[in-house]
Amino acid sequence: MKIYADNAATTKMSRSAIDAMIPYMENVFGNPSSLYTIGQEAKEALEDARERAAKCLGCEAREITFTSGGSEADNQAIISAARIGEKKGKKHIISTKFEHHAVLHTLKKLEMEGFEVTLLDVHENGVVTAEDVANAIRPDTCLVTIMFANNEIGTVMPIKKIGAVCREKGVFFHTDAVQAVGHMHINVQEMNIDMLSLSAHKFHGPKGSGILYAKKGIRLTNIIEGGAQEKGKRAGTENIPGIMGMVKALEDACASIDTYTQHLLPLRDKLIAGLSEIPHSILNGDRQQRVPGTVNFCFEGIEGESLLLLLDDKGISASSGSACTSGSLDPSHVLLAIGRPHEVAHGSLRLSLADDITEEEIDYLIKSTKEVVEYLRSMSPLWKDLDSGKRPHVI
Repeated sequence: MKIYADNAATTKMSRSAIDAMIPYMENVFGNPSSLYTIGQEAKEALEDARERAAKCLGCEAREITFTSGGSEADNQAIISAARIGEKKGKKHIISTKFEHHAVLHTLKKLEMEGFEVTLLDVHENGVVTAEDVANAIRPDTCLVTIMFANNEIGTVMPIKKIGAVCREKGVFFHTDAVQAVGHMHINVQEMNIDMLSLSAHKFHGPKGSGILYAKKGIRLTNIIEGGAQEKGKRAGTENIPGIMGMVKALEDACASIDTYTQHLLPLRDKLIAGLSEIPHSILNGDRQQRVPGTVNFCFEGIEGESLLLLLDDKGISASSGSACTSGSLDPSHVLLAIGRPHEVAHGSLRLSLADDITEEEIDYLIKSTKEVVEYLRSMSPLWKDLDSGKRPHVI
């Protein structure tokens, strides 16, 4: 049996997204900045896509900027808010310890320029509260940037409440919603969101296409200079095929969220229950306050890399955390942020499901993981010490 269970890393493109792209590679291939007919046809398609994307997010078309993905959108949102704050003498930014590195590395860069960054601790259940944010806001705070859903453990933050706190305090609020868009109902106005980042390949769209929503009135800072595309705020000829595929995938995902959730939740919960039967294992993050398809466990006494390779032998594609850091030997900063010890964080497994997962496949995931964990422990000197009582169990 072959099971792709790494949808938090990337999803398979949908047929409808592919079909939406083809006409803009074969026929309407013009540059939308050109004045002749084929260019203007591309321009019309681009603006129509902007309207459709805005409708999915509950905003205005002029508040949509097309980007190359979530990382670019995160960078531009954070840098833009920082520059606005800097002009007002406000150089304090609030985020969390378990953000995606597209956020953390951008904040580190700003620290080198004299900004002060407060990274909030994350509760053991993988959630940051609105109260945590309120307590950290200062008179010189210019931005709060907190992810909507964590990319490794799948926990969901109380975004609407956090946004309300920021709105009350007059502080810009940005959310990296790469793992949430297409999987949860999101309305930026109702949720008090000033800026939001998303990436198409997380909801069956093409790689290399994303969106930055920025509330009207927020002056974006260019991070790519060149032409006057995207209202002069994002240079480079627009990727019309990618945008058309992304918007079609976004519409499909938003229209099917209720069906998707109804199908996935019982299967996700069955997976959690099954993996919880493995001795000395622990679910990372809140059991309920999470996206429908992401499950992350730690298993004491094993290494995650060996677990992934043996699962691959069984036809299962999984991960130990973020695909962006899969080459690193360091334990996940997300798991460390929620209090997992280094030795436990090394033995993590993330299974992220798509909407076509079946109960039979869930059973196979549980069975295979149990077999592999038992096999790895049988060869582990560390596990022998734990099992014999020479060392105390951590979980």
